[in-house]
Amino acid sequence: MARHRLVRQMDWPLLTIALVIAAVGILQIYSATHGTGWSSAWWRQCLYVGVGLFVMWLVASVDYHTLLNQAPVYYWASVAGLVAVLLLGREVSGGKRWIPLPGGFHFQVSEFVKLVLILLVARYLSDLKGDHPQGRDLLKLGALVGLPAALVMKQPDLGTALSYMPILAMGIFLAGLRWQHVVALALIGALALPVGWHLLKDYQKMRLITFLDPSRDPLGSGYQVIQSQIAVGAGGMWGKGVTRGSQTQLRFLPVPHTDFIFSAFAEEHGFVGVLVMLGLYFLLLMQVVQNAQVAADRAGMYIAMGVAGLLLFHLLVNIGMVVGRMPVTGIPLPLMSYGGSSVVSWFMMLGLVHNVRLRRFGI
Repeated sequence: MARHRLVRQMDWPLLTIALVIAAVGILQIYSATHGTGWSSAWWRQCLYVGVGLFVMWLVASVDYHTLLNQAPVYYWASVAGLVAVLLLGREVSGGKRWIPLPGGFHFQVSEFVKLVLILLVARYLSDLKGDHPQGRDLLKLGALVGLPAALVMKQPDLGTALSYMPILAMGIFLAGLRWQHVVALALIGALALPVGWHLLKDYQKMRLITFLDPSRDPLGSGYQVIQSQIAVGAGGMWGKGVTRGSQTQLRFLPVPHTDFIFSAFAEEHGFVGVLVMLGLYFLLLMQVVQNAQVAADRAGMYIAMGVAGLLLFHLLVNIGMVVGRMPVTGIPLPLMSYGGSSVVSWFMMLGLVHNVRLRRFGI
């Protein structure tokens, strides 16, 4: 009986929107990899979506209070996993981000750390006794989030490390910040910028420099952004059609099935297609926020809004990146970009949102 109630009370609009976005992503991956060595990527993406749906169901079926109680265990396990990546991970293009698995698959631990941090921040803030977090609470929570972020930076993967920050920011914003804390955080951020600059790799520094002026290095670090902007502009109003985008099919656009998939989509589906996709993402975001508003307790609200904050961050950075309004940081587009770890982790986070919804009905 409980299983039937679970099915009946699922957020079907949210799941439908997510599946439509994933289906469009599969179509775009097929088009972007057509006639290349990655031509089998689309069916692998189908497999990842299937696994994601199964894992989403599992996450939704376990009371999130149980998951919150185990959050410290998940946290230290994820830290150990990130250390294992640095020691045992496969090096690709100068970075260690994946642990090889049988069958040619790869496991990216850093993607699943997002899920763990959402649970950790929700547990920490919901356990606070006062109305507002104190300075020591912010420092402790910042250190807890900063440790995995530092390990991911070591891989190096700046984009994923930065994606942990919206989870923290959304949590402490909802918990209630005093203006003194805002000023202190701003000063700490300003003082940390020079230190952070020296910690960046040379290619990361070059990406930030060429973000301001891509024509400074048109055949090097500025190449991706320039080609991406050409592809977006070439789409016009209605696009050139599936497998007919010149920038994509002639391989001028780098990695059109992963980080720059939205550029390829804009070229082949045009301004109208872009508006439709942005509308779908907006509806998905609003469904997540709506579930946060009706959560049974503060912990559930923090979980759902953590997912919402992370989703908004990914959308702003990835789409801003492909149109030249944000630096290239390697952040994938949720549910659309090719990648098993990314797709499965996003479905797991949507499973958490469903979990919050279902507990409202006492399931």
